[in-house]
Amino acid sequence: MFRPMRRFKQALPEEECQKVLEEEKRGTLALAGDEGYPYALPINYYYHRETGRIYFHGAGEGHKIDAIRRCDKVSFCVHDAGVKLPGDWAYTVRSVIVFGRLHVLEDPERAMALLRQIGLKYYPSAEEVDQVMARAASRVTMLELVPEHITGKRVHEK
Repeated sequence: MFRPMRRFKQALPEEECQKVLEEEKRGTLALAGDEGYPYALPINYYYHRETGRIYFHGAGEGHKIDAIRRCDKVSFCVHDAGVKLPGDWAYTVRSVIVFGRLHVLEDPERAMALLRQIGLKYYPSAEEVDQVMARAASRVTMLELVPEHITGKRVHEK
């Protein structure tokens, strides 16, 4: 169903794909938007290595939610900042693309536990996460991306 990677010699092993997903802070979520236009947005996320699932948070209404209700098939791309080897002008970048199905989490306890994990990834302390959640968690919708296919690639930008 999914295309094989054309430049397979640049493919990242699964462990390295997981490392990129764990360590990076933002990715681009692509959905089928209004009137057939792609809708891609930069977004914070939490990757749960044990399940391989990716979690997002946001409002319970809007373009993203409408798009998911129309079509749950999405892609999510994450890349690192790259490294420049000594004496080289070009960067070597690792990227991971996840294809899968995205849905709203309906279990409130699970959703809040995962929201807290997102907060712990970005906020300086657990205390700050708890403060923000006390104020805003009731207005947050949690989304779960269930991967169907993951590819990673290392590219030297020459």
